[in-house]
Amino acid sequence: MKLLTIDDSRTLRNIIKDIGNKLGYEVLEAEHGKAAFKLLLQRADEVGLILLDWNMPGMNGLEVLKTLKAADAWKHIPVMMVTTEGEKSYIIEAVRNGAIQYVTKPFTPENMAEKIKESLGMGEIR
Repeated sequence: MKLLTIDDSRTLRNIIKDIGNKLGYEVLEAEHGKAAFKLLLQRADEVGLILLDWNMPGMNGLEVLKTLKAADAWKHIPVMMVTTEGEKSYIIEAVRNGAIQYVTKPFTPENMAEKIKESLGMGEIR
């Protein structure tokens, strides 16, 4: 199983990749929604969790989330929002549209590792 991080920031993708690797997962990367969909068309069966930024060029994270959850081939993949948007209305909107976890930036590597494990059913959801 692999993780997929979708974020326009290479730095954030590298941070998430490092955390995922330390947990024993290969991490696939996409810099925006269009690249993520292209990757998922080929490798969706390998992806066990998507970590999705909200603010990206082209499609924003909410639009990507809605598209993921509307597609039969991808709707089963859990999605964790990883974003600077911490307002309650954003969190509610993401959860209503299928996100199972919501993490605000900045985060600690320990917190992100715990949230990844929780999202994969291997930790306690708080």
